[in-house]
Amino acid sequence: MGKLTAKEIERIKAPGKYDDGDGLRLVVRPSGAKSWVLRYQLHGKRREMGLGSLNDVGLKKARAEAGVQRKLVLQGKDPVNERRRIQQEQKSVAQNMKAQKATFSDAADFYIQSHREGWKSAKHAQQWENTLKQYAHSVIGDKAPCEITTDHVLKILKPIWLEKPETASRVRNRMELVLDAAKARGLRVGENPARWRGHLDKLLPKRSKVRKVKHHSALPWAELPTFIQEVSRREGLAFRAMELTILTATRTSEALGAAWDEINFNTKTWTIPGERMKAGKAHRVPLAPPVVVLLESLPRIDDNPHLFPGRSKGRPLSNMAMLMALRRMQRDDLTIHGFRSSFRDWAGEATPHPRDVCEQALAHSLGDSVEAAYRRGDLFEKRKLLMADWATYASSALADTNFQ
Repeated sequence: MGKLTAKEIERIKAPGKYDDGDGLRLVVRPSGAKSWVLRYQLHGKRREMGLGSLNDVGLKKARAEAGVQRKLVLQGKDPVNERRRIQQEQKSVAQNMKAQKATFSDAADFYIQSHREGWKSAKHAQQWENTLKQYAHSVIGDKAPCEITTDHVLKILKPIWLEKPETASRVRNRMELVLDAAKARGLRVGENPARWRGHLDKLLPKRSKVRKVKHHSALPWAELPTFIQEVSRREGLAFRAMELTILTATRTSEALGAAWDEINFNTKTWTIPGERMKAGKAHRVPLAPPVVVLLESLPRIDDNPHLFPGRSKGRPLSNMAMLMALRRMQRDDLTIHGFRSSFRDWAGEATPHPRDVCEQALAHSLGDSVEAAYRRGDLFEKRKLLMADWATYASSALADTNFQ
């Protein structure tokens, strides 16, 4: 028979511990909150177990629950551990139900939405959606992440692994990332069936063995002055954009996205913000005299901040503009990105400029993480000399023409 009564419990106001008997006690906090605690001893150790708030568990229910827990103690079981085990089982059941309802398509959508803000452009997110929809969803789109096996992954990859190795590699990597994220969310357990190292590399040939890496078609550096001369004769913003891209050794997106507020004519510097750089870090480009002349010749449009405005209001030329310009020159054998290789070959073969300066001019990462940690500058003054030499060389045919 317990010591406490419902009326006594209701009258208790003072903070303290009030025993009901057989280890059950009512605890009153300084705040006035009242809760039940069961004290017991197991294997020579004293323990306490909360049975809930008085608002949720009345006296009668507290005594009944205490009786259940005492039976566990008599069986040599720890009530606290048993409660944790039951809670974990209930959580596992809930996760299993959730995992069975979610599909790979759902997991892919979740991953894309979660990472969209961290990607550089909407185009990247669209590429993710398109590749998974085209190659993966027909096989595993409706399957739960916990159901996807290596056989499913191979069924997706084998038809394109030899014919489209680069695309297949992207699809595999994206499936791996989606399934890793699904595992982190409790939607699957075990090894990732799309993992390459130590798994698929034992089942599929390396991409490098399937097809040699195709480099961007580059113009031999010895032919560059004549090529620049031809470009300079052409009318149109696409050709001016091509000149700037070549003379500054920048990437297509960096040149086409250039805005007037990035150009400082006083210091002859073009500062490309980090969000437009491949490495995510701001990059200063020294502007050689021929580049400054080129920039000063460009028209400005009041409602468009870009050096090379496109047809849409406030937008730059499209990424295809310079490629189409090459086609008009009947130079389908070249790519715009390839001119960066032309610059690097010239710098390495025809000049004494140090390797680090040349790589920094291309905004490439230098050395390992230790070297990068000690290198705090961007070699700007040395790059200024390098880019002046490059612009002078690239424009040499123009100088000869003007002289004649």
